[in-house]
Amino acid sequence: MIFETDHRQRSPRIRRRYAMFEIAHTCADFGAALCFVIGSIFFFYSSLVTAGTWFFLLGSVLFAAKPTIRLIREVKLAAMGKDDVLAERLND
Repeated sequence: MIFETDHRQRSPRIRRRYAMFEIAHTCADFGAALCFVIGSIFFFYSSLVTAGTWFFLLGSVLFAAKPTIRLIREVKLAAMGKDDVLAERLND
C-alpha cells in the first residue's frame, strides 16, 4: 500500500530501496537545517546578507524536497510490490 511504514517483512531489494530513500530524506533534512544555520549566521554581517538570503532559499527548497522524496519513494515501492493495489486505489 502507498505510505506503508512497515517494510521489514518485504524483500531485501525493497528494504534496500526504502533505506536509500530514507538516506536521501535525511540528507535533505540535514542540508536544509545547515543552510538555515549558515543563513542565520550570515545575517549578522551586512556584507553577507545577500548570501544569507540565498542560503535561506536553498534551505527552503531542500525542505520542499522532503515530501517529494517520500512521494517518489512510495510510488516506486508500490510499483515494486503491489502495483495492482496502487492502480485500484488510483481508480477510486
